[in-house]
Parts: sequence; C-alpha cells; structure tokens
Amino acid sequence: MNAVVDLRPPANLVSRKAVPFWTARAAIGWVVVLAGEGVWLALTGWFPLVVVLVVTAVLAIAHLAVMPRWRFRVHRWETTAQVVYTQSGWINQERRIAPVSRIQTVDTERGPLERLFGLANLTVTTASARGPVQIHGLDYDLAQRLTQELATNTQDTPGDAT
Repeated sequence: MNAVVDLRPPANLVSRKAVPFWTARAAIGWVVVLAGEGVWLALTGWFPLVVVLVVTAVLAIAHLAVMPRWRFRVHRWETTAQVVYTQSGWINQERRIAPVSRIQTVDTERGPLERLFGLANLTVTTASARGPVQIHGLDYDLAQRLTQELATNTQDTPGDAT
C-alpha cells in the first residue's frame, strides 16, 4: 500500500531577523530608484516628474510595509532524516521536497547584509533538474547546525545521490 503524502506547510519559520533584512535590502533598491528620479528631476526641471517621484515613493512605502512581513509568514522550512522541505515566495509561492538520498552538496552563503543581520542562506543541491532547494533568512548558527546535520544525514543515507 502507498503511504499518503502530507502536504502541510513545513513546520519552521525563518528567523525574525529576516523581516528587517528584507526591508533593508528592498529599501536599498528603492533609494537607488528614487535618487535616480530625483537627479533626473533636478537636471531637467520637468515638473511632471514630481508626480512620478511621488508615485514611486508611495509604491516604495507600500512595498516596504507589506513584502517583508508577507514573506516571513510564507517562508518555511523543515528537515527530517529523509527530506528537506521548503516553502517560499511572496507572490508566487513554491513548495519543494528533496529526499536526503538525492542531496549532493549542502552550502551556506552570507553576503555583507546577511552578516550585518546575523543571517545565512542554506542551499541544498540535489540531482534534480529543477535546481537546488534554498532556505533564505536562517539565523547563522542554525544554518551552520543544519548544514552539519544534513551532511551527516546524507553520509548515513544509502544511495549515490543521482
């Protein structure tokens, strides 16, 4: 008899520090756009650009207020001895399940902004054409423990990860 697959959301949320991180990362992009529009306005003096600048500012504020919190509610992860299970996205949402027996590499990544916020991203590369399974916004210490745990589980799981 086939086992029934439970497609519930993964159990664990990412770090709460991901919310201010996602806000800061998005704010950097908006500041670049707004600065560019401001320079354009200053150089041309074309008054209708004020409307564009105001609309951009309103969109930026809405994006910064909604996106990080929404992503925090959606982004989840879970690992067991058999699988790595993730849910991600904020507009387009995706769930991925990767069997531990298919894991080829487990990596952590931290850019300068992640280091500032004490976060890391975990990338689990499998023998899947779909690409790696990624968990963004993990607390750095947790990401390190998960990397070790998954590497150990992969070593203990029979199979050739193909």
